Amino acid sequence: MTQIAKLALADGTVFTGTHFGVHGTQAGEVVFNTAMCGYQEIITDPSYEGQIVTMTYPLIGNYGVNREDVESRRAFLSGFVVRELSRIASNFRSELSLDEYLREQNVVGITGIDTRALTRKLRTDGSINGVLSSEILDDVELVARARAAESMKGRNLVPNVTASESYDWTEPLDGEYFPGIGADAADKPLRVVSMDFGIKQGILRSLRSFGCEVVVVPATATASEIQALSPDGLFLSNGPGDPDPVLDAQAEIRRLVESGLPTFGICLGHQLLSLSLGAKTYKLKFGHHGANHPVKNLDTQEVEITSQNHGFAVDADSLAAVDLEQTHINLNDQTNEGCRHKRLPCFSVQYHPEASPGPHDASYLFASFLELMQSKQPVRF
Repeated sequence: MTQIAKLALADGTVFTGTHFGVHGTQAGEVVFNTAMCGYQEIITDPSYEGQIVTMTYPLIGNYGVNREDVESRRAFLSGFVVRELSRIASNFRSELSLDEYLREQNVVGITGIDTRALTRKLRTDGSINGVLSSEILDDVELVARARAAESMKGRNLVPNVTASESYDWTEPLDGEYFPGIGADAADKPLRVVSMDFGIKQGILRSLRSFGCEVVVVPATATASEIQALSPDGLFLSNGPGDPDPVLDAQAEIRRLVESGLPTFGICLGHQLLSLSLGAKTYKLKFGHHGANHPVKNLDTQEVEITSQNHGFAVDADSLAAVDLEQTHINLNDQTNEGCRHKRLPCFSVQYHPEASPGPHDASYLFASFLELMQSKQPVRF
């Protein structure tokens, strides 16, 4: 027997559909993702903490879920919205259905709503808070809850997703599914300390495949604690929420970068590196979430198709005053997608070169990080 579920937005819009996943009520910022596949990786990406994710591709769940392709220890998103949930999971690697997985991961899902209309609203009006429920079906109460939900701007969500203690990561990418990735690995392993702001395991696997020894530390790690690990390089991970209030980490990053430690940041790590050096960030209207975003490399003039997941961006106009230069731009809206310091050995990008899910056009950035650790000089691509 099917059960009704509702998605209510803070502007008063209510969508009615069918429930799947766990029964419950969850609030979050409603965003849309344009990837056609990779829903399992999206569900387990810690960067979606506090968000309800809408998939624009109309049929989701048809290849099921397996235990290998997760990106973190559990699901972090607040809710999952699809146009049509596939009731058949057909893939030789599938171990359970999407419905079963969401129930296991304590995530509320809704299917059978007009995701085109929802996406157009978010694209036109911007991301907005919402409440997804299979137990509260009163429109007025749901809208009131959506309006009372905490704004994403100003929220430090890193404590919700970071590791509780340090650990070593030893698993590389599966060569069968990622042929050629890591072919330029250094002859001598380089030790990378990764600050975990909500790190995806695909990034850790990529660092290992490029020949790095990887030690993951919590976001609360101090500069002295990191230096005590004798790193060749520092990696700043992706993560959720507004980068601006993550002040303690910014201070530690600045100390490490100014000490000359080669540093590479991705997504939230890009934003935190930029903020630590004096640049500014701002909230995007509806964010970039998907696996098909065109980015131009300003060194090579080449265009990469990239995987992205962020709701905030670095202000490109704030870079020059703090000795940072823009290296990559988004060709959809001209926003900043990467920068490097003119004197210090550090660089970062807003998108995901490990691309889980997505294309691997940008995997060269891990090789650039190796080069940075070896030369300790500002890198060019």
